[in-house]
Amino acid sequence: MSRLATLLALLLALGLAACGDDDDDGDSASTTGGDSTAQAGTATGEDTGSGCPEVAQPPAKEEGGEEEPDGELDASATHEVTVQTSCGDFTITLDVESAPATTASFVALAEKGFYDDTFFHRIVPGFVIQGGDPTGTGAGGPGYSTLDEPASDAAYTKGVVAMAKAGNEPPGTSGSQFFVVTGEDAGLPPEYAIIGEVTDGMDVVERIGALGDPTEQPLQVITIEGMEVEES
Repeated sequence: MSRLATLLALLLALGLAACGDDDDDGDSASTTGGDSTAQAGTATGEDTGSGCPEVAQPPAKEEGGEEEPDGELDASATHEVTVQTSCGDFTITLDVESAPATTASFVALAEKGFYDDTFFHRIVPGFVIQGGDPTGTGAGGPGYSTLDEPASDAAYTKGVVAMAKAGNEPPGTSGSQFFVVTGEDAGLPPEYAIIGEVTDGMDVVERIGALGDPTEQPLQVITIEGMEVEES
């Protein structure tokens, strides 16, 4: 990796924060949802040219109040979560064996509607898209955290879905915030619990991934309308 690429990966890794525990000490993503407003002069529902219709930003929700699930998912079954966004749907096939506690939490929150009417608060072209914060500030979460330390050779390549965490938390700590890698290789250290990969709708992820500015703010609001969980 070149010196420039290494520096870029280090700087961007520092931004992959906000696990969302109630004990958050402020070492969270600096991205805030307040700047993710609809483009002026564009009516809601119209296509801005990005391939994604313009939508209103959902109001912030209160964080916390959720309880960590007791059990784990059946590792012998296939678990898929379809993320329904204002820009289209994409499907995550979960890796239960690699992150049993984290995948169980992700599915439980999805089935409760925790992610419904939230938005991607952080978009870094060529790197990641990040969502799952009910407050939209980059610092919110469910009120608890899980821990599944990733393997030492964990690779954050295109399509991988992992959980964000605060910089001072142990590797594999997760709340509700997740990110999808849009670059060929994010170059991140093995500190973020990997919950699976995008197996359908990567074109949707790439459209969303192009809608970020140099400060990692979304250029337009992309909402998560809901998540559908299937087991087979």
